[in-house]
Amino acid sequence: MSDEDKPVSLDLTSFELEQLLGLFIGILSEKAWQYMGLRLTPGKSEVVKDMVKARQAIDCVSHLTDVLALSVPAEALSRLRSGLADLQLNFVSQS
Repeated sequence: MSDEDKPVSLDLTSFELEQLLGLFIGILSEKAWQYMGLRLTPGKSEVVKDMVKARQAIDCVSHLTDVLALSVPAEALSRLRSGLADLQLNFVSQS
């Protein structure tokens, strides 16, 4: 197995808390889009809509955004809140 074929290992424990929360927000946001049926889940051939899970993911994004509000610059917070608003608006339109 060449170096190019080896899986990449990432030590998440080396990340700062703000970096981890930002990463989790990104992952949860992507899952929310997938659960709303607006993005295809990798490895799937069709969308699967689950609005209960979409709402849970969006609620988690909202909470983590509130937690980060105390420690990120205003510009970053504005981007986070804008992304959250996009999720919430799309959730309403898909419900």
